[in-house]
Amino acid sequence: MGYHTLGNIGVIGYGSWGTALAKILTDNGIHIRWWVRNAQAMNHLKTRHHNPQYLTSVRFMPETISPTDNLQDVVTHCDTLIIAVPSAYAQQVLESIDGNLLKGKKIISAIKGILPDSNLLLNDYLAKQDWFDLQNYAAITGPCHAEEVAQERLSYLTFSGLNDELTSAVAEAFRCGYIYTTYNHDIWGAQFAAVLKNIYAIGAGIAHGLGYGDNFLSVYITNCYREMYRFLDAHFDKVHPSNEKPDFHTSAYLGDLLVTCYSLHSRNRMFGNMLGKGYSVKNAQLEMNMVAEGYYAARGMNEISKTLQIEHPIASSIYNVLWGNTPPDEMFEALAKQLS
Repeated sequence: MGYHTLGNIGVIGYGSWGTALAKILTDNGIHIRWWVRNAQAMNHLKTRHHNPQYLTSVRFMPETISPTDNLQDVVTHCDTLIIAVPSAYAQQVLESIDGNLLKGKKIISAIKGILPDSNLLLNDYLAKQDWFDLQNYAAITGPCHAEEVAQERLSYLTFSGLNDELTSAVAEAFRCGYIYTTYNHDIWGAQFAAVLKNIYAIGAGIAHGLGYGDNFLSVYITNCYREMYRFLDAHFDKVHPSNEKPDFHTSAYLGDLLVTCYSLHSRNRMFGNMLGKGYSVKNAQLEMNMVAEGYYAARGMNEISKTLQIEHPIASSIYNVLWGNTPPDEMFEALAKQLS
């Protein structure tokens, strides 16, 4: 099944990640319809052929993109929809679309977070809709930063879905000279790993802002991966015991955690660094002017872990800083004594 069977492709979202994905597809000669909520940014894409707010160095050939601020138009004319809006806004966007228009559409999630209004992964939220078929769903995970895609530095994308034909077709559509792709069946594990690594990256940033060094950070990330593995393993056993257990020791899990915790491109690490340096949560959000997915993810994972009775003390500690007013220095002083 080649990528041509994906039909017309629409990208919903024009942030840095949506822009990076649009670049990869158009570099492969694939025409996209692109929903851009901001009319000024849409007109800029049409006339100047680059996103005026995110990854401004990326230029698009005008014949490869059809930007519009009409979401219904993208949904109506596209067979495959790539959802690349921040998780905090995804549910609102989806609820603004007539469900009848979404029947039979292939949904590709580029969301690295939990929908905060429902504390669900995108596929679990969609499962509550009459029109949704899980066979038409795939998720994109890394390790991959939008900024390095813009620079065409070699990066890796992992696609997870239950339908091999769909996931292999999507992987083919994104494969190019600077993007290597793989795919697996682990929808839930790959997405939860992407959610958790953003929380842990906030912690890595806090540690850096507080003055902890590389030696401590290496121990911290080792413990984060151990905790992530325990959560994924326990979630699999509790929710999907009849399926074949995936290999969690791959780049989609460990690699994505490492790059998000260490990279200066990581907005979650940047957000945490500001907290460690004394910014309040509110002031750090205002200063960044970007969404740090780990902020909302910490609250969602706290609720999910309670429901499933799966402990994750590091993620819980970061949740207490973000949502419970625990001072970052006190949190890390206590946490440091528990790491090994």
